[in-house]
Formats: sequence, C-alpha cells, structure tokens
Amino acid sequence: MTIDEAPREALRSSPRDLLRWVATGAAVSRADLSRLSGLSPSTVSQRVEALISQGLLEETGAGRSRGGRRPRQLAVPTGGAVVGAIDLGAHHARVGTLDLSGRVVRARTLPVRIEDGPEEVLGALLAEVSALVAGGTSAATGDAPSAGVLRGVGVGIPGPVQHATGRIVSPSRMPGWNGFDVAAFCADRIEAPIIVDNDANLMALGAHRTAHSELDHAVYIKAGTGIGSGVISSGQLHRGAQGSAGDISHCRVVADPAPACSCGNSGCLEAVASGAALVTALREQGVPVDDLTGVIRLIDDGDLHATALARQAGRAIGEILAVVVNFFNPQVVAIGGRLADCEPLMASMRATLYERCLPLAIQTLLIERVTTGQDVGITGAAHLVIDHVVAVN
Repeated sequence: MTIDEAPREALRSSPRDLLRWVATGAAVSRADLSRLSGLSPSTVSQRVEALISQGLLEETGAGRSRGGRRPRQLAVPTGGAVVGAIDLGAHHARVGTLDLSGRVVRARTLPVRIEDGPEEVLGALLAEVSALVAGGTSAATGDAPSAGVLRGVGVGIPGPVQHATGRIVSPSRMPGWNGFDVAAFCADRIEAPIIVDNDANLMALGAHRTAHSELDHAVYIKAGTGIGSGVISSGQLHRGAQGSAGDISHCRVVADPAPACSCGNSGCLEAVASGAALVTALREQGVPVDDLTGVIRLIDDGDLHATALARQAGRAIGEILAVVVNFFNPQVVAIGGRLADCEPLMASMRATLYERCLPLAIQTLLIERVTTGQDVGITGAAHLVIDHVVAVN
C-alpha cells in the first residue's frame, strides 16, 4: 500500500485503519494518515492522540521535512504491551505473543489431545500464554521470554463458534466441547479481553492482513483434518448473523456412495474431501495409514490410491468453491492447511474452478496457496484483539 492509493483507501478511515497503516509502514506521520484516509488533519490528529493515550501509538521523533516544520514520526510501540494468541487444532496448538503491530514476539507449537476436553486443553494453553507474557519460564521449552503487559487474548477453535458469546456449537470430532463457553472460561483465568472465533476465520484474517490487505473481497480455505473457510468482505472479516458464514464443511457434494458425515447427513464436503476422510477411505481400501501425515507421504511417493483420492477431493472442493465464487465474486481464493501442500489436490481444485465458474467471475481471480506460514492463525487472533482494543477505546 502506498500514499498514491489514497482515493481507494478513503473509504476506510477508522482508528483501527490508522493503526494498521502505521503498523505496516504505509504511514509514518499524521500527514501521511490524512492523505491515506481522506480525513482532515484535525480529525486525524484527534484520533492519533487518542491512540497514543491508549498506548497503541507513540511518537518517535521528527521525520524529513518536505517544506515547513519537520513532521513528528509515528510508530507502534514494540516493547511492553503484547497480545496473546491461541490457534487450537485437533492434535496441536500454536500459542504465541505478538506486539501491537501483529508481529510475532514468541511462539510455540504444543501437542494437544482435543478429546481431553475443554478445561484441560484450554487450561494448559492459557498457562503457556501467561508464562510467555509474564516473563516466566515457558512450559514448552524452559526459555525465559521478555515480560509484557497483556492487552487481550485471541482464541481460535476448530469448530463452529458463536462469535458474540464465545460459545462452541455442535463441533465435529470434539467430544465434550459442545456448548462450552470458551470466553467465560478464559476470562476467569486471564484479566484481559478474550476474543473467540473459528480457526478458519483466524487464518483468513491473518492471511489477508499479511498478504492481501489491499484487496476487498477474498475467500480463504483451511483444509487439513477438517475443512473450513473464512470470508473477507469489503476488507473486513464477514461472520454472518450467527458466526457461521464460510462454513463450507457440510455443503453436500455429489458422491456415490455418499459417506456418512459427523453432522448426521451424508455426502458432506468434510466427509468426502477432508484429511480425516482421506485417511478413512484409504483404510477402507486396505492401505495402512495412521493419519494425514501418512496420507501426504503416500501422495508424495506417488501411491496410486492416495493420489486418486486427492484428485477426487480437489474436485469436490472445487465444486463447492465454484458456487462460492459465482455467488460472492471474490478477488482471491487461497487455500491453507496441510492439504494445501498436496499438488494433485490443488491442480484438481483449480481445474474444477476454471471449468465451473462464470467467465466474468474467474477473469481476474487469484487462486493460490496461503503462504504466510504456521503463524497465520495466531496472527489473525492477534489482529482480532487489536481491532477490539481500538474499537472499545
């Protein structure tokens, strides 16, 4: 993003946008923010002073003069205040602390057993976040992180989340989690704002802010043990009325015979094309495989059964995404998660999109992998917290 893009960005001028422009380096002064936002210098100055008083921005000295007084430079504080982030998966969780610009300070990957239940799993992860923030010993490595002031914690859950309440609703493969109030549980243990969302939404927000913040409309798919997606509309995360927008996992695809799904129906995308579905299908064909890692290894080794199933999964995902693309008309469709590294699946998905989508919808569509790495989920969690802190102050 550059100053020259001011007309396009003038529609986005909330305090969180001012903070984001400074955090990304697009703006270093009040004058820059005024050009980018289209706001008057006095309005920008008022909002900047409010952000400074909240500890979200700081002045770092005088910049280069373009004639007249040298402007005071702005920056996001890099020391002291941090946000915590938890990106929970079925078998592992990524936990970290990030600064107020969304940059990772420290991060750890921890093994988890989702079937151990919410109290045990979340309790251990919150203890890890507290250790990282407090400057005590990390439970994962024994390292001593730098101390910081916690401004909030973002939590990603691999199942449907009612965002307004922070409660889990009818999750697949998460015994004992249905109806659990994640926000209340965490709030009893952490004295800071708690923001809870679906893990696919966190991936979408993290990937968008990192790689495609200049685009207005995007769909991000998380394909691993399960399948989900997050939707960016007008530059913002779109959750819908109850928080279930983007949940493509239980859309029916044509499959004969149609495998049963954990939701009680049959032929759902997750039952046909997820990592768990590929493991089950290979076992039914007599191929010994323990988990998704084993499936990907077979595909990389050119196993005929695994490769054929991956191509079928790619077609199924592509069929559902073709409906999404024709209906929503995004600028980018990006796929992340473990299955994004499976080339036969990706190639089949792309081919199906090009075959099924309207020419106008596909004309300039970017179809790509999420390239922001393993921290994309905790980055999205951090941005949820930062946006919340800015919005309520």
